[in-house]
Amino acid sequence: HCGKMACDSPLVSNLPPSSFRSSSQLSSSHAPGFAKLNRREGAGGWSPLTSDRYQWLEVDLGERTRITAVATQGRYGSSDWQTSYLLMFSDTGHNWKQYRQEDSRGFFPGNSNADSVVQYKLQQPAIARFLRLIPLDWNPSGRIGLRLETYGCPYTSDVVSFDGGSSGLVFRFSPGLRRTSREVVSLKFKTVRNAGTLLHAEGEGGLSLSLELERGKLQLLFRQGGTSPSEPRRLASLGSLLDDQHWHHVVLERRSSHLNLTVDKHTERVQIPAEFNHWDIKQKPVISKRSFHGCLENLLYNGLNLLERAKHNDQQVTLMGNVTFSCTEPVSVAVTFHGPQSFLQLPGAAASSSGGVAVGLQLRTWNKAGLLLTFDLPQHGGVVWLYLSEARLRLQIHKAGRVLLELSAGSALNDGQWHSVELNSRGGRLTIAVDKGEGGCPAEGDSQGCRNPFNVFQGCMRLLTVENQNVDLIMVQQKQLGNYSNLQIDMCGIIDRCSPSRCEHGGRCSQSWTVFHCNCSDSGYSGATCHSSVYQQSCEAYKHNGNTSGHFYIDVDGSGPIKPQLVYCNMTEENTWMVIQHNNTDLTRVRPSPGVNQHLVHFAYSTEEQQLSAAISQSEHCEQELFYHCRKSRLLNTPEGTPFSWWLGGPGSGRIQTYWGGAQPGSQQCACGLQGDCVDPQHYCNCDADRTEWAEDSGLLVHKESLPVRSLVLGDIQRPGSEAAYRVGPLRCHGDKNFWNAAFFDKETSYLHFPTFHGELSADISFLFKTTASSGVFLENLGIKDFIRIELSSSTQVLFSFDVGNGPLEVRVDSSIPLNDNRWHRVRAERNVKEASLRLDELPAATQEAPADGHFHLQLNSQLFIGGTASRQKGFRGCIRSLQLNGVTLDLEERAKITPGVRPGCPGHCSSYGSLCQNQGRCVERANGFQCDCGLSAYTGVFCHTEVSAIFKSGTSVSYTFKEPYELIRNSSTLPSSIYSDMTLRGENVSLSFRTNQSPALLLYISSYYREYLALLINKHGEELEVRYKLDSSRDAEVLRSRVRSLANGQLHTVSIRRLTDSVSVQVTTHKHTPAVQCHSQHLLISTDNLARLAALGFTGCLSVVHFNSISPLKAALLHPDTSPVVITGPLVQSNCGSPASANPYAAENTHHLSDQSGSVGSGQPLVNAIRTDSALIGGVIAVVIFVLVTGLAITARFLYRRKETYRNQDVKGVKQEDSPDFPFNNQTDSQTVSSENRKEYFI
Repeated sequence: HCGKMACDSPLVSNLPPSSFRSSSQLSSSHAPGFAKLNRREGAGGWSPLTSDRYQWLEVDLGERTRITAVATQGRYGSSDWQTSYLLMFSDTGHNWKQYRQEDSRGFFPGNSNADSVVQYKLQQPAIARFLRLIPLDWNPSGRIGLRLETYGCPYTSDVVSFDGGSSGLVFRFSPGLRRTSREVVSLKFKTVRNAGTLLHAEGEGGLSLSLELERGKLQLLFRQGGTSPSEPRRLASLGSLLDDQHWHHVVLERRSSHLNLTVDKHTERVQIPAEFNHWDIKQKPVISKRSFHGCLENLLYNGLNLLERAKHNDQQVTLMGNVTFSCTEPVSVAVTFHGPQSFLQLPGAAASSSGGVAVGLQLRTWNKAGLLLTFDLPQHGGVVWLYLSEARLRLQIHKAGRVLLELSAGSALNDGQWHSVELNSRGGRLTIAVDKGEGGCPAEGDSQGCRNPFNVFQGCMRLLTVENQNVDLIMVQQKQLGNYSNLQIDMCGIIDRCSPSRCEHGGRCSQSWTVFHCNCSDSGYSGATCHSSVYQQSCEAYKHNGNTSGHFYIDVDGSGPIKPQLVYCNMTEENTWMVIQHNNTDLTRVRPSPGVNQHLVHFAYSTEEQQLSAAISQSEHCEQELFYHCRKSRLLNTPEGTPFSWWLGGPGSGRIQTYWGGAQPGSQQCACGLQGDCVDPQHYCNCDADRTEWAEDSGLLVHKESLPVRSLVLGDIQRPGSEAAYRVGPLRCHGDKNFWNAAFFDKETSYLHFPTFHGELSADISFLFKTTASSGVFLENLGIKDFIRIELSSSTQVLFSFDVGNGPLEVRVDSSIPLNDNRWHRVRAERNVKEASLRLDELPAATQEAPADGHFHLQLNSQLFIGGTASRQKGFRGCIRSLQLNGVTLDLEERAKITPGVRPGCPGHCSSYGSLCQNQGRCVERANGFQCDCGLSAYTGVFCHTEVSAIFKSGTSVSYTFKEPYELIRNSSTLPSSIYSDMTLRGENVSLSFRTNQSPALLLYISSYYREYLALLINKHGEELEVRYKLDSSRDAEVLRSRVRSLANGQLHTVSIRRLTDSVSVQVTTHKHTPAVQCHSQHLLISTDNLARLAALGFTGCLSVVHFNSISPLKAALLHPDTSPVVITGPLVQSNCGSPASANPYAAENTHHLSDQSGSVGSGQPLVNAIRTDSALIGGVIAVVIFVLVTGLAITARFLYRRKETYRNQDVKGVKQEDSPDFPFNNQTDSQTVSSENRKEYFI
């Protein structure tokens, strides 16, 4: 190696002309030997005969050399220069390897004129003897013209060849050699075989480690010996396509308990199996006795050059078998088919007497399909097609548009390995063979239905034979044999895009010749590279998506390395709790065991360590209950003495904590000591009083730094009579510091700045914003040329733009609704090596593919600007919240506190989340988030979505009494003013759900002091629903009857009755599809006495979400019986019997108008004089639910369902209540007058 010396000497300027070769030359004065930088001999450089992409200039440096830079120039005094080119390197002048920059760009920028020098420094030095430059583009008004120089320094190495038989090298430790805690073996190898053992180290007891090539990958294998050797355990697998006959660098390093394996530039770290930690190496055969066929270079063990020692016959190093100290390698010329324009045409062999055909080749590809070769059958006519389909080899013979024959052989030929293919036709028998295996059976199935076989082949071929003669591909390259287009000859350009895999989070990588694909299923992540988490980061985030309590996966760091974890989210309280269980949350008795002084218990949590600590630090508050029940079992003793018991809490295995639940850290006290109410004032814990009665010390641990509780040590349990029990509750946390972290930008020129964003290969950015402005930049970070920016480009468009060196790319999402509506909108942008994507709210993602062979490292160097730009132009006005870059939340609030023009926090969430409050729930703002107030709803739960239901027995009753009007006026906080703002009730909304098998059954009954009523019942005949309105004591009831039958079938049914003046609509929703059945009118008269008898039967079943205008009597009885005007008789059991059985309800709705007649209306007493106790009954008097309505609650005696207009026009003089005529109804569906003596019936 060059040591400390600079490796930048010119390598080409002193070479003789014989060291230069080229594909062609324009004339002898344009010969390749003139292509030296800054020289003017000859025509001033090299120019080929024709300018196309098949030309090349080759330089032989004489020996393997370290090359660090390349410089190019055009031809002197001409208009000939190339604008871009490829670089190839080789040790032998064959089997070229294209030099690629780190981010996989294959081409180099060239010149823009004939004289200026463009130098390119190689990111990784190349070591080679031969260099080949291939011009890709040139000056359009000239031709290819080139002068070049390469820079570097000599490269020295020791090389050895093994022939794959019994050859090998054994290194034995000398007895005096001291073993160190760090051992390093390094080497380079090259081979054409895809299998073989590189290193093998043995220890005591048959234990061994070996480094083996398998299918072109390097595997680190661990074996346990013994009499029957077990299957090897694979510790690591690295590299790919290592049989490409190019040098690969391997380092195996042992550091105490782990190994680092490096192949080329990629390292994998593995734990050494425990059995292997103290191995005693008797011998270290560095190369196994057989199977590796290839060359090794610079084999070092802890700095000792083993190959040099082998040359000098060192006693520690033994060579076996056929070994030479040079690299002898076979020459096989490969050809690469890159794409649609690639083809190779070869002359067919002279037709032999037998008329047979023999073709052979080896291929290597990632694609499942592609045409390999085709030729005419001269004697029989017809065309042979040999192709890959579904990764199998298939052969078809076509003649006159028909398929005469189809054969198939092989499988999984797209695995990137070399496969041999042979086709033979002799004496009327046609065979195809793959990897020497017999093929030739006709393929199954109808050959006519096969897929189009003529896909383009992309891959490598070598060892082509026609009639058992090798095809000379170098002659093909020199245009002396056959014809070709768009081929790379004398190299295999296969790239393994899955090694190393760009798929993150365990996504599985697969590939074709041009692209790779990540399968993210079961990983918990999504996107082109499985980068973004599909789960929310906290229970709080799930709640704001409208989810209710349940088990959820949360991914605390989004796209970061921490895996998702399953937790329980409890959303029933004001705070949203995340609950993480451990293996023992029960109350556990501890009894003395002989000889045991301490009881130790460990708690194992359901999530991993990283997940646990991240979840705790992200939460605003965490707590864990700690209980100790004791009888003659002391807990902490005195503050001065050593405690009997303690617990360990915090990260890892935890630190010792000597305080108990409810007390302060380090206090060595229990909750009663802090509050001063311990049973013995001399002690700080109840248990420390050491009494024979049971006592208890319990409380919450809330100090986040000492959570969770990892283990518990109980010390005072061994004395006679000592008894104790402990309980450690689950870890509970609420609040998400990241989810609500927000800043408000009130000026276009204001911004926050943070350190440079590093997302070189994959970057994801997510945040929420709300604004009234129509444009502004959310985020910007600049580099020298690269940049990344997200902005609101118009009131309906978000734009994500960036440049990684291939020119700016833009991804945009358009919204159909304005985004400046001052509601929260979510933006998620992601950029990786495959594509860029942008998501806005729940709209479909917009994506933009990355160029296949472009730059893909995003290199930024300026500060990251939030809410503005470096130029202070086009800043954002509004709120940005929960801003995360690659899973890490930026603390906007902390930075906003010290930045003028930016305020921490951002209020006003109901405009965005208020729609989550259902069933008349009211959204209430909180500093961080919102809450649903279910006071006016018949439902309960976090979003007022949980049905309040009860099971009724025949002896259950609930009565609800409304306050009288003057009480309402005195105590106006009892009910909202809307209920009594209009003392005449023009209508009402009544709804309930029920489930019963009983018929007849009374579901609802409202009666007034004046014996007017509304009744809702299931009749016995047909089990139909009947609604009875009696709106005047002197008139018969009107009956509305449902056409839906069999309602007493145990299914859940919902009824809602809406009346506005004289129009009544009744809706019956059956939560299981029930067809509507027509039924005949049954004149079954039920008097009020009949109703009372029906009610007396009781109601057995379920009632749910009973609602009358804004009152929810059943909810009041179940949830607030002490503060509500309810009387409950008999057993009332809360239940979830009201949750729907089916999500696909069948609904029937009809609207009817109550009949109207001419004539005067009943007495017009003022409402305030009509205050009496009126009663309403639902579900059966003294049977199920009785609602007692007081007249004054806007539903008064005789005017319970009276239209206000009619009441205004009536003449009140001298009309007695008993003599009041029939209540008039207006039947808009039937204009004829109906006699008031008859009951009215309607079918719904």
